[in-house]
Amino acid sequence: QVQLVESGGGLVQPGGSMRLSCAASGSIVKINVMGWYRQAPGTQRELVAAITSGGSTNYADSVKGRFTISRDNAKNTVYLQMNSLKPEDTAVYYCDADLVLLRVGVESGYHYWGQGTQVTVSS
Repeated sequence: QVQLVESGGGLVQPGGSMRLSCAASGSIVKINVMGWYRQAPGTQRELVAAITSGGSTNYADSVKGRFTISRDNAKNTVYLQMNSLKPEDTAVYYCDADLVLLRVGVESGYHYWGQGTQVTVSS
């Protein structure tokens, strides 16, 4: 059973920091891009940051300079370090990953989502 499990959400004051983690588990051959999305009430899910297996990164303009995405390929884990948090960063944060799995003797690509973790920035 392949799954992405997130941790690290919660309540933080404006200006504070928080780190999210997302670990992929199961019979995974390879993980390509891993990323973080977020969705606030009444809005569409948006990309926050993404990172390739080689370490290339991409960020939403709204988080550049404040958030840092990283990954530990040996642990199949992606992290999102969030600094200088603002109330507008409040959302459910979802981890996603493009995985290569071996099924019925064939390697194929699949896209998985985590269950989401709530981040609330409020005083």
